[in-house]
Amino acid sequence: MKIIVLFGKPGAGKGTQAALLKENFELVHISTGDVFRYHIANNTELGTLAKSYMDKGELVPDTVTIDMLASEVDRSIDSAKGYIFDGFPRTTAQAEALDELLADKGLSVNATIALEADEDELTARLLKRGKSSGRSDDTDEEKIRTRFAEYNAKTAPLIAYYKDQDKFHSVNGIGEIASINERLSSIISRL
Repeated sequence: MKIIVLFGKPGAGKGTQAALLKENFELVHISTGDVFRYHIANNTELGTLAKSYMDKGELVPDTVTIDMLASEVDRSIDSAKGYIFDGFPRTTAQAEALDELLADKGLSVNATIALEADEDELTARLLKRGKSSGRSDDTDEEKIRTRFAEYNAKTAPLIAYYKDQDKFHSVNGIGEIASINERLSSIISRL
């Protein structure tokens, strides 16, 4: 079973590429944003708990997020050929929790792939996306730069975490969608 973690700065194309890789490799795509929306919309116990934090403007604790991800894995583990995690983990503590979750099921992350891109290029992408996405955080350059700073402070340390496990790969995230997908697919095909 292939288990891939895809990460990169906001606007790097994670969601677009994860959707393509899901089809190419018959992976279950687990997007934390989608998982949160599902649980909240369906008023699950975890969704209600997550919403209680969000309504107060607080971050949802890692334990709640991990429980949501565990329910997603449990729901599909019998039929899944693999997973692609998009948007999780975002911190080293989350990566450790994901490793523990997977180990409990006899699984482990095979590879992490970072989509690398210049922040100025990503800013232009996000501002363009913001014109049609309806996301307020895609229309304000200052908010975009704040998101990059958050990534650099909290998510970039994952590179060292996964390099220590010999599971880290870096891919140029600039170019045509198909070309970027070929770069990613060549790594996943070798796993």
